[in-house]
Amino acid sequence: MPESTIPAYITSLIRHFEDLRDGTHGGSVSRKDKEAHFEQAVKLLAPIARQVLTEMNMSLLLDTGQLTETGLRRTADGGLNASWALSWPEQRASGVQPIMLEAYFGGGFHHPHLRGTTVHDWPLNVFSDEDAAAQLSILRAIASSDLHNLVYRADYRIVPTVTANPATPLPRGANAWE
Repeated sequence: MPESTIPAYITSLIRHFEDLRDGTHGGSVSRKDKEAHFEQAVKLLAPIARQVLTEMNMSLLLDTGQLTETGLRRTADGGLNASWALSWPEQRASGVQPIMLEAYFGGGFHHPHLRGTTVHDWPLNVFSDEDAAAQLSILRAIASSDLHNLVYRADYRIVPTVTANPATPLPRGANAWE
């Protein structure tokens, strides 16, 4: 299959596995150089992460959410991370964590990853604007999975768009728990 027809998520996995094989990340071997790649990846990924959380806020939270971001910071284990979080009144009242998108490069890690509040560990291989844009579907999947899991930790009533609209009958034979 020509490289241009390989889906972005497959390309990410291939890069990830090649990095493991070669002991590199983005062609770099030293931790310092890998961290420089990570810092650039966070900058490139930030507008995509904001887009995903803004979409969820507007469509599911009826614009009641608050988006916060940490920027790049050093972690207790000597690694680096940056996160974008979406919180809203119903989520805070229920005691569950917000929806979060996090880029992290653990102190003992070979290369960085993406994760959410409840969904963990997708390889972070972003070296260009195109790579960052290609992560849109991955970030949407992480954030959507997080919300799904948070609903099961709390209740469907944490989603304002569901409680704001009258009940819609399910199609015949459908199960509300599927």
